[in-house]
Amino acid sequence: MTKRADALQIRPVGEGEGLVFVTRRLVRFSHVDPAGIAYFPRIHNFIHESFEDLWEEYIGVRYFYLIQDLRIAFPMVHTEVDFIQPLRFGERPEIRVSCFKLGRSSLGLRYNIYVDDRLCVDARTTTTCIDADKLKSQPVPQEYRTFFEKIYHPQ
Repeated sequence: MTKRADALQIRPVGEGEGLVFVTRRLVRFSHVDPAGIAYFPRIHNFIHESFEDLWEEYIGVRYFYLIQDLRIAFPMVHTEVDFIQPLRFGERPEIRVSCFKLGRSSLGLRYNIYVDDRLCVDARTTTTCIDADKLKSQPVPQEYRTFFEKIYHPQ
């Protein structure tokens, strides 16, 4: 497993508020529109890249390995995103990931994207654990479920 220098791993949100997985991104020139603001589909890319980072840097399993070798996948079945403040070219937003739903075969993940102390994006996704060969839902394996329990913040 490799770790990026900017991946902050898991840390407390605030006193008594639990833990979140934290990573960062760089808003590049290729991510922005002519006004210098991150084009909204790029935010979805940041979210999925953070999901993959969570697997590799927090859980310790590359998402590629999970799908290709273990034949377990977590396709996204629902997303909702609130764009609160723009992300601009050159900024390094911090992405805080927590789990708000922990079902038998589903995960609800929340992605709060900050620049400094400014909340820019509040996104929620729901993924379903599936057998990648049969494309059928299956329970989230306990060895992975334990990691999501640590960052669980019920609604």
